[in-house]
Amino acid sequence: MSEVRIQLSVPIKAHGEEITELVLRKPSPDEAKTIGVLPYRMNDYSSIPDINISAACRYVSLCAGIPPSSVDQMDIADLNTACWAVTGFFWQRGSQT
Repeated sequence: MSEVRIQLSVPIKAHGEEITELVLRKPSPDEAKTIGVLPYRMNDYSSIPDINISAACRYVSLCAGIPPSSVDQMDIADLNTACWAVTGFFWQRGSQT
């Protein structure tokens, strides 16, 4: 999985244009090092991860190629979907070709 498409329930503005769909690409290891934190943390009480909202929003901005101010415009349900999508990149392995 190298990209995820998310239909937005509420359009946002990015780069002066209305956006109705986000295309999130998989971040590179170098980009993850630059951000410096994963988009999730492990819960102390279970093996289910918790979203690190600040970090996940930085990944959404980076991976969708939109400014942070555009991420701030997202409907909260769309943001939740996008945050889990970028977290999924860290949990799924690429192809073994």
